[in-house]
Amino acid sequence: MSRPVCVLVGSPGSGKTTVGEALAALLGVEFRDTDQDIERLAGKPIPEIFVDEGEAHFRTLERAATAAALASCAGVLALGGGAVLAEENRAALVGHTVVHLSVELPDAVKRVGLGSGRPLLALNPRATLRHLMDQRRPLYAEVATVTVVTDGRTPEEIAAEIVALLKP
Repeated sequence: MSRPVCVLVGSPGSGKTTVGEALAALLGVEFRDTDQDIERLAGKPIPEIFVDEGEAHFRTLERAATAAALASCAGVLALGGGAVLAEENRAALVGHTVVHLSVELPDAVKRVGLGSGRPLLALNPRATLRHLMDQRRPLYAEVATVTVVTDGRTPEEIAAEIVALLKP
């Protein structure tokens, strides 16, 4: 059984995947993204899961993927933006080093564009993203060991800051 070096959480557009890949490269460890795990297990992209089976089914897959990844990932782990909605996931994060990648709406909108490939942002992406961010921000704060601001910064700058924070 392995433990992640750190777990990245944050809203869509916070940079979990991009920063996670840069961070894993700096640390010389694997990078794992639970959204990619879900797509591999389901055999289809997340937008198709939402259309074919619905959000509730996706959240069930997300809880299972989160539990499996927390138990087996020895590198940097990125959770989907909504993973913190499930109490089981928040409880499972206790004792882990959890980095909340914080982003404000203008930068998040620039990064996600018009929500391409993001089922929850399909209609009115800006308003929906604002709602998701407001809804989830307290949950990210609840699980976070540390918060790193990502606005106006490159993934490499953010990853370097996280490396510095991880050193004892």
